[in-house]
Amino acid sequence: MSTRYDRTGRTYSRTRQPDPRIAAVLDAALDGMASVANIGAGTGSYEPATTVVAVEPSSVMIAQRGPGLAPAIQSVAENLPIPTDSVDAALAILTVHHWSDLAGGLAELRRIARRRIVLLTWDHTVTREFWLLREYLPAAAETDAALAVPVPELVALLGDATVTPVPVPHDCLDGFACAYWRRPEAYLDETVRAGASMFALTPESRMRDGLAALRADLDSGVWAARHADLLDAQTLDLGYRLITVDL
Repeated sequence: MSTRYDRTGRTYSRTRQPDPRIAAVLDAALDGMASVANIGAGTGSYEPATTVVAVEPSSVMIAQRGPGLAPAIQSVAENLPIPTDSVDAALAILTVHHWSDLAGGLAELRRIARRRIVLLTWDHTVTREFWLLREYLPAAAETDAALAVPVPELVALLGDATVTPVPVPHDCLDGFACAYWRRPEAYLDETVRAGASMFALTPESRMRDGLAALRADLDSGVWAARHADLLDAQTLDLGYRLITVDL
């Protein structure tokens, strides 16, 4: 994971700004947690004020963390340099799909957290129906399928978990893969694509024809006609899921 983000994460902070509506969902899930460990913390997006330590394997991502955030340790989820039962909650945002040992990483979250585990992830069975993947970029859908951790698998490993949909606002500030569902022209920007794993890890040669088709459909009005039902929608369920476990 460190090598992956050292290569693909250099422009991450330019497109992956926290969205306040998603932040509110995470803050609510962490309500009452006086100390939080942010695992796979990246550049610090959505890091709550109660975070006491962040763990991130990529030095490139750590270098993009803003001032005033919790101290960051370069390490991996599967081997957390954090004492047992030392924080109220362990937080992991859009990161479990990068772990080399899912069960080991989740066991580490359980080890360090006294009260709660909070994950933000996505359900590929929903995300694969996203118009961009279905109509234009099937190669990116293949990448997504390879990356995604099935939500039932996470629940089985975590135990008694609550799974909650997190709809994506039409003007989402955080440029994750499905964020621009009502702003399709954004997907033509290579910087936008570089900020989302499913695109950054898919060879450009396998997306070139689909991106050209998207550009043509935007110019001709075909996209707008085909997706007229989206043009007034305020939010859309694209598979993002909040998973919480009380310990």
